[in-house]
Amino acid sequence: MAGSVYDFEAISIEGKPAHLSTQRGKVLLIVNTASACGFTPQFAGLESLWETYRDQGLVVLGFPSNEFGSQDPGSNDEIASFCSLNYGVSFPMMSKVEVNGAKAHPLWKWLTAEARGVLGTQSIKWNFTKFLVGRDGHVIKRYAPTDTPESIKKDIEAALAKAA
Repeated sequence: MAGSVYDFEAISIEGKPAHLSTQRGKVLLIVNTASACGFTPQFAGLESLWETYRDQGLVVLGFPSNEFGSQDPGSNDEIASFCSLNYGVSFPMMSKVEVNGAKAHPLWKWLTAEARGVLGTQSIKWNFTKFLVGRDGHVIKRYAPTDTPESIKKDIEAALAKAA
């Protein structure tokens, strides 16, 4: 089992390897996203967090998933274009992944084991579930899809204030 978030890698939405070890010492906000969800407007709030806090060490990572109501059926290129054109997304987006079940991306298996949801559930229930990871590479907190990016600013600021 992985020791920290830095033990994982993903594929960027552009198809390039993305080693999370390159983010060592930063605070990560990892989110499963979708382009046609009631929570999709949260992209604007996530972009605002990225713009506000990236110089202090925050990295927002979006992982599109089509698992919930088939709300992100497009290709990676279509998703990237949608996010950029509609919400000005400039934070790193990864290739589409599964976040639950046997085919779940290893990072998501680790995240859900590290921070369980309501009533101790491990699975992701819907799009825009968020995980705040501290500078030490460990999950600080899991947030529900209904938790807006704006509502977690204080937790992000507290995480940024801590040394690695």
